[in-house]
Amino acid sequence: MKLPIIKSLVEFIESHDEDYVQEAIDVLEHVSQVSSFKDEELNVIGELLSNMYGAIEVDKSIKEGQSQKDALNSFMKRVLGSIDN
Repeated sequence: MKLPIIKSLVEFIESHDEDYVQEAIDVLEHVSQVSSFKDEELNVIGELLSNMYGAIEVDKSIKEGQSQKDALNSFMKRVLGSIDN
């Protein structure tokens, strides 16, 4: 996951709608089932999906009252904490 990408996607959600990102997730999940993808291509799709899911989580935190900065930081701490465990 890359914080600048998640931040950019959060800004996209704020100015457009979460539905666009959710629909992009649906498309990427669907095409990821194509058997002819190479591992490196699937890794790129997985990274995009991770960033999109992260942006949706951060957006939810913002809607619950956190600032964008705090929402991004707490999300990344959760991610890093889950990796360490």
